[in-house]
Amino acid sequence: KVKAITEQLCGVSITSSAVSQAASQLDEELAKWRERPLGEYPFLFLDAYYEQVREDGQVRHLAVLVAVGVTPAGKREILGVSVSLSEHEVHWRAFLESLKQRGLGGVQLITSDDHAGLRAARLAVFGGLPWQRCQFHLQQNAQAYVPHKQLQTEVAADIRMIFDAPDRTTAEAYLARTVAKYKQSASRLSEWMTANISEGLTIFAFPASFRRLLRTTNVV
Repeated sequence: KVKAITEQLCGVSITSSAVSQAASQLDEELAKWRERPLGEYPFLFLDAYYEQVREDGQVRHLAVLVAVGVTPAGKREILGVSVSLSEHEVHWRAFLESLKQRGLGGVQLITSDDHAGLRAARLAVFGGLPWQRCQFHLQQNAQAYVPHKQLQTEVAADIRMIFDAPDRTTAEAYLARTVAKYKQSASRLSEWMTANISEGLTIFAFPASFRRLLRTTNVV
């Protein structure tokens, strides 16, 4: 395929051995990057997405685990990537331990969703660190508890009001009011909000200028 493309675009024929050699050189560079030493990153984002990957002659959906760090100077960097069979704890745990072995330190806050495998691995490897539950994922999770489609926009606006509060005290007051608002019309939603929304308020312990950066894993 590469040979046909280069012939059409460049008028040059490239042999399969040349393609293999180029791929080998790229693999060496990627290995250096994946194994490079790390340092202090005050903020750590963890998330995964799925890609179709050809493995042993078959195309499979595999999980791509990603860690993004923010340096003390405020620069974002991809710290590591791991292609795994799934997001089960064993895969996340091995990935997080590899980051620590490469020297990752100085973490003050981890932002991620509440996937069971990731949660268990995070607690095992970084158990004592503050955790910010991704507000974007919380908004999505809440919709599963909305009993009527007509309520979805209103619920989303109420949750956004909580997250956009000027401080934690105000956010908790908004949360209490919203829980009471839906106690009769959407009791399951009210119970879910009581148990979960506060996990998205950890960022209020940090300066206001940091909060938009830290409150979701969208950067990943």
